[in-house]
Amino acid sequence: MTPPVNRTARTPRPQSRPTRRPKSPTSGGPPLPLLRRFLRQDTSDAWAVRLLPRIVFGVAALYTVVTLASQSGSSFVAVCAVLLLGAVLWLLRRRTQLLLAIGLSILTIAFTGYFSAVGDSARMSETTNAAMTGQAALGYWALAGMALLGAWMVKEHPGRRGVTVLLADVILVIASGIGMFLPEAGVPIGFVGVIGVLAVRGKSAKVVTARTRRAFGRLRPRKASDAVDS
Repeated sequence: MTPPVNRTARTPRPQSRPTRRPKSPTSGGPPLPLLRRFLRQDTSDAWAVRLLPRIVFGVAALYTVVTLASQSGSSFVAVCAVLLLGAVLWLLRRRTQLLLAIGLSILTIAFTGYFSAVGDSARMSETTNAAMTGQAALGYWALAGMALLGAWMVKEHPGRRGVTVLLADVILVIASGIGMFLPEAGVPIGFVGVIGVLAVRGKSAKVVTARTRRAFGRLRPRKASDAVDS
C-alpha cells in the first residue's frame, strides 16, 4: 500500500535573487568628491545639475555689477545702495510688517521732501528775499521716523504695525500737501495726526476708553439711587 500523501505540506520555492539597482552618487558606497560630481553632471545628482547654472548666472551678475560700478563715482554709490537694499529685503523677507513699514516710510520721505521743495520754490519765485530752508522737510522726515518707531515701541500692539505706519504716513503726505500752501501749518498738522494715529492704534486709546466706560458705569448706579431716594 502507498503511504497517504500529506496535502498540507508545501514544497519550498526557490528564492529569487534581489535585483541590484545602480548606485547613485549620493546613496550608498563611498561618496564621490564634490569636484568629480560637478564634472560628471549626472542627471540623478540634483546638486551637480543645479550648481552649474547658478555658477554661470552668478559670474554674469558679478561681471555686470563690477562693470556698472566702475563707470563713475555716482554709479558706484548707486550700485552699493541697490546691493544694500537687496540685502535688507532678503533679511526681512519673513517680517512683512516691518518691510511694509520701511517701504512706506521711504516713500513718505520722498513725497514730503518733494512737496516741501515745491512749496519753497514757489515762495522763492513770489518773494526774492525768501530762501529754501528745508526745515519743513526735516520735520516731516522726523515725524515719519517717529511713526515707524512708535509702532514698534509698543510691546503688545493690538493691530498690525504696518497698517499703523501706513495711516500715519498718509496723514503726513496730506499734511505736506497742505504745507505747500500754508507752510506754518504743515508740520503741526502732521505731528497731531501721527500722535493721534499712534494713540488710536496703540494700547493707550483702549485703556482710556475702558477707564471712561468704568467711570460712566460707576456714575449710573449713583444717579439711579438718587432718583429712588427722591
